[in-house]
Amino acid sequence: MTVPLSVLDLAPTSTGRTRKQALDDSLRLAQTVEQSGYNRYWMAEHHGSATFMSSATALLLGRAAEHTSTIRVGSGGVMLPNHAPLMVAEYYGTLATIYGDRVDLGLGRAPGTDPVTAAELRRGGSDLNDFAADVLKLTNFFSGSDSVGVDEGVSGAQASVLGLSVSPSRFHRTVRAIPGEGTNVPLWMLGSSTGGAHVAAELGLPFSFASHFAPQQMSAALQTYRSRFKADADTAQVEKPTVMAGVNIMVAETEREAQYQATTHKKMQGQLRFGATGPLQEPTWDMVETWSNPGIDPTHIIGTPDTVAQKINEFVEAFSLDEVIVSCYAFDPAVREKALTDLAKEWNN
Repeated sequence: MTVPLSVLDLAPTSTGRTRKQALDDSLRLAQTVEQSGYNRYWMAEHHGSATFMSSATALLLGRAAEHTSTIRVGSGGVMLPNHAPLMVAEYYGTLATIYGDRVDLGLGRAPGTDPVTAAELRRGGSDLNDFAADVLKLTNFFSGSDSVGVDEGVSGAQASVLGLSVSPSRFHRTVRAIPGEGTNVPLWMLGSSTGGAHVAAELGLPFSFASHFAPQQMSAALQTYRSRFKADADTAQVEKPTVMAGVNIMVAETEREAQYQATTHKKMQGQLRFGATGPLQEPTWDMVETWSNPGIDPTHIIGTPDTVAQKINEFVEAFSLDEVIVSCYAFDPAVREKALTDLAKEWNN
């Protein structure tokens, strides 16, 4: 087909399986999709969920990177208001220092959780101006531009380790992300509305739109991003507007089997709609419906490998996409692995 495919994983757990097994399933998935030729393996930050085990995203990505060798690994994304930009730069800069140019950093504004848990995360400002300022800090930390100047002293940590008493006037006058500075970790802006598109355009960053769960504003967001894109921004990382979009898929040997396996995802959506979380549930035949929608619904692309690949290709052409990131939910982890493997085989033919 025409563009690269990537995979988004939230480390879901299934009824009857432990949380440790869910994390091991995700590691195996990273290895499987690397072997299948996918471009990226991304994980998304979620907190307080009994469904998704991907809260400590940087740790899980480090594990995935350690057990793969070629596929890009990254966040899809880090919810930046949950974290100090310095900490994000240190975590992902450490990953880039160890694993080289395989690490991506996708950034979002949402909390990735419920309001009560969000308060415990001590979130910072999430309006567009605060968010853009934090993204700018990140780019400076990664480039090392915040550490330009004369280094006139030692850090408080160094003084403590050495047992020294140091005058405040002798402390560093700059803040540095070490390791991290000089790694220039590639940034992606995530969004499900025109807000994220505007920030991505102003900063000259590639944009990943969350069409897999919020397709309603996709046309408006992409129009905003492409029309306002500033290739000459100081923070620009791509020369022209670059768009990735998400789709949810289920692939099986027959249309009916794919519909059956997809009922697990439909049950999960029903739970989340009412604010409930829990492990993925077994698929059931009583929920199977004939997929007769003639349009393209990125929240549910279900069928045989050839029909799913064709629908994704139509989606790419309709929105002039540069990349597609795929999510797949299945009660049995082996079903998820096979679905993604079979899709890759069809896509790469």
